[in-house]
Amino acid sequence: MNTTADNASHEASAPAPAPTHISLFGTVPDSIVDGPGLRYAVFVQGCSHGCPGCHNPESQPAEGGTETALADLLADIESNGLVHDVTLSGGEPFEQPQACAALARELKKRGYGIWSFTGYLYDDLQKRAEAAQAEKARRAAGGAQGAALTEGIADDLAVGDLLDAIDVLVDGPFVESLKSLELKWCGSSNQRLIDMPATRAAGHVVLWQPLDFNLQKPSNW
Repeated sequence: MNTTADNASHEASAPAPAPTHISLFGTVPDSIVDGPGLRYAVFVQGCSHGCPGCHNPESQPAEGGTETALADLLADIESNGLVHDVTLSGGEPFEQPQACAALARELKKRGYGIWSFTGYLYDDLQKRAEAAQAEKARRAAGGAQGAALTEGIADDLAVGDLLDAIDVLVDGPFVESLKSLELKWCGSSNQRLIDMPATRAAGHVVLWQPLDFNLQKPSNW
């Protein structure tokens, strides 16, 4: 019996361990500026974009965040009975895709609406996710799965998982010259509010539109 070979084969097919912690810059349990309504805002630590004029420059360094158990963060969100929506911001959520995807999946199971901000373009994120899926399929066909995937491929697979869990994605870097105080829920006019379920179904970007609550006076008034 080739025990070494059997063990190597088992390890190659074992799934990657699920993330248990996330690095946080901070949280705001009652935000009214990170999407419509009252929301729980999660600000992750670490962002490589370095946008001039960033409103959270202290969140940019990868080091310096607070390592927080996902279970504790989820429990804190659930303990807030006033919010039913969560926004992922930062920092850059897509630079902690495995942890953010794990959090988003659990929130969706519990019925929360989810927004996320990112300095990346949706199109680029989708390409990363598709390339990782293709590489995973190629390796699986060759007998190398799970733990055989590099951390980069695992991250890019999680990018796709996170995109699937988000209701609205605000994408694109903050551009200081395009800043406008008239914009709602984004900082500069290059950024898009993307309806993610509609986009994933259509196969192209569909912009999110707020619900229209125009109330008309009944004719008998």
